[in-house]
Amino acid sequence: MTSTFPDISLNTDRLVLRPFAESDVPELTEMMNDELVTAWTSAPHPYTADDAREWINHMAPAERVEGRGIVFAVTEFLTQRLVGTARLRNTDWRCRSSEIAYLTAPWARGEGYASESVLAVAGWLFGDQKFERLELRTPADNTAAQQVAQKVGCISEGVLRNAWIARTRPDDDPDGRWTELRTDLIVWSLLPEDLETGADGASGGTDFSAFADWS
Repeated sequence: MTSTFPDISLNTDRLVLRPFAESDVPELTEMMNDELVTAWTSAPHPYTADDAREWINHMAPAERVEGRGIVFAVTEFLTQRLVGTARLRNTDWRCRSSEIAYLTAPWARGEGYASESVLAVAGWLFGDQKFERLELRTPADNTAAQQVAQKVGCISEGVLRNAWIARTRPDDDPDGRWTELRTDLIVWSLLPEDLETGADGASGGTDFSAFADWS
């Protein structure tokens, strides 16, 4: 039988990480059409409300049910507004290892939400799920993603050369069309003992509580 993560939500002092809901469609659609999201992800562009519904109702739940990982909508505790995503993927249940990917909405950048959500997921993954490794992969030119990895205490392990396709808008294209280009990926890792020794973002509001079957 395939191992799966429980259907839960996590919270920190400022955030609630929960399953996506139909009510998230407008904000998810807006977030995914942001230029930085388009540049650094493989999401469809333009990203439509139908794309959002397909993700919320089918693709994201399948990640958990089929044992590949789990997807969280990251929301502000006070306003309940969607401010990002955190997603475990490529999970290896025998090795107790998984990879995390994260996005921050343009209206929520600069608040430290990405590092806070990554630490919440990591704390739960290591503590409750008894995993032994969390991996991150960041495009070589995505300095914001690399800063998050450094802030949570990840160790840089090396470079996967020519391993990702990013998107850019060349300045000399009068129509502003997106062009694909290959780039390297930096591999980072976080182990349980890395959290125990502390990280730049590990203090102040990264303790989590887990709630089953969030509604």
